[in-house]
Amino acid sequence: MHRPELLRWIYLLLAVAGAILPWQANLEFMQANGDPLALMQFIQDANANAAARSLSRDLLIGASAITIWIAVEGRRLQMKGWWITLIACVMISFACGAPLFLHLRERRLAELAAAEQS
Repeated sequence: MHRPELLRWIYLLLAVAGAILPWQANLEFMQANGDPLALMQFIQDANANAAARSLSRDLLIGASAITIWIAVEGRRLQMKGWWITLIACVMISFACGAPLFLHLRERRLAELAAAEQS
């Protein structure tokens, strides 16, 4: 397996893990609170102490930057369905959507390289 292909599969594995692991915690939160839509409680918990605030702010800034990059890079490479990764970021988790985009990007780069060689 060539390095770009291996990298692509690593990104896909991370996307799957990024869907499963955060949702394990989300389901635990929902069970503990008895209300699956307890958004205010979730936000309060995400800011409950300095460590939680640090992680929340880190995710907010990092995810904002990567979201902009996904939109720009997806269009630049004329990737089909790049916007699905943004939906995955919101509906599943950022930890799923970002590696999914990287997987699709590697696939597109391989397509472009193959077209260039032919």
